[in-house]
Amino acid sequence: MNAHKVETVLSEDGALSLKGLPFHVGDAVEVIILERSHSVSGRELLSQPEDPAFALEPSLYPLQGKQPYRYDEPFEPAVPIEDWEVLK
Repeated sequence: MNAHKVETVLSEDGALSLKGLPFHVGDAVEVIILERSHSVSGRELLSQPEDPAFALEPSLYPLQGKQPYRYDEPFEPAVPIEDWEVLK
């Protein structure tokens, strides 16, 4: 089963229009509609680009846009060798 997530805002009561779906004429699809549970206003959804890649929830990538961690010596031990109890 190929799943595709699209977020949109209804423009009128009881009517839904989806564009840019990756399916073709004659393809059988199953539609499940879920109401968004967290507080995102319709204006925020409308201001996002129509590219489905931008329709992902921001909580999926909490580190996106953050500065990366820097490890100067990533393969060095965290504790000095002199402090290892096994070697004593």
